[in-house]
Amino acid sequence: MPLKLEDKQALVAEVGAVAAKAQSVVAAEYRGLTVSQMTELRSKARAQGVYMRVVKNTLARKAISGTAFESIGPKLKGPLVLAFSRNDPGAAARVVKDFAKGNEKLIATLISLGGPVLSGKDLDKVASLPTREQALSQLLGVMKAPIEKLVRMLAAPHTKLVRTIDAVRAQKAAAGV
Repeated sequence: MPLKLEDKQALVAEVGAVAAKAQSVVAAEYRGLTVSQMTELRSKARAQGVYMRVVKNTLARKAISGTAFESIGPKLKGPLVLAFSRNDPGAAARVVKDFAKGNEKLIATLISLGGPVLSGKDLDKVASLPTREQALSQLLGVMKAPIEKLVRMLAAPHTKLVRTIDAVRAQKAAAGV
């Protein structure tokens, strides 16, 4: 059943609002997936904070015009589902990658992190991006390492002195002195 003009305008506005706030987008061809598989994919995406929508390519081009994802417009071809990551740039890629493991018919065609368009082959790279919490913990570990080394270096002479005194005590105790 074709959409009315008002419905198309609402859809374009909705997708455009999501695209304006999104950090990344993954377009995947879903040809051959059943309705139950698509429902499962959507529920997994929702659980990960990913907005997923099947949109006609002409409407998708209108929706993403003026956003950071405008560069993907000319490359939208075929039946595609668009997955927008809102909080974590790698979330949409992880959802598509995990679902594609069990369903060969879901094929990532393009990815954008708000700039240049990457091919579907780069899905693994984008999916392996750390989450915000993982990135902060890695940064903290890098910042903490020099301080820990300094503390160990400053404590080393005292530790060596205590071990030497203990070794002398043990030697004298063994000799019976």
